[in-house]
Amino acid sequence: MTQNDRSKLARTLLPEGSEPDPRFTLANERTFLAWIRTSLAFLAGGIALEAFTVGAFPGPVRTVLAFFVIGVGMLIALGAGVRWVRVERSMRTGKPLPLPAIVPLLSLGAIAGAIAALAMVLVGK
Repeated sequence: MTQNDRSKLARTLLPEGSEPDPRFTLANERTFLAWIRTSLAFLAGGIALEAFTVGAFPGPVRTVLAFFVIGVGMLIALGAGVRWVRVERSMRTGKPLPLPAIVPLLSLGAIAGAIAALAMVLVGK
């Protein structure tokens, strides 16, 4: 396959290197989709937090928490796309795979959300 046989998008995102084993590319895609599912769970959680916890939290606190959870979901989706491209480029050029920068983000987001929820439970008593 020559460079011209690839789509313009493929030539733009992945301009160098050679085609990796399709199994690795498909595994990278499955990992991307797992991150997207996690992102969608955060988005749904933020929407549910705003919609279904009217009596549980004061309005401004509920909105800030929902905004935070939705924001983490958006960042995870962005990180998933960036990670997919970085891993694909690494595989094509034979370089070491990059560390997943979205793992610390997800961990920090989950910890911050848990602390906020714990604080609200303690304040509510």
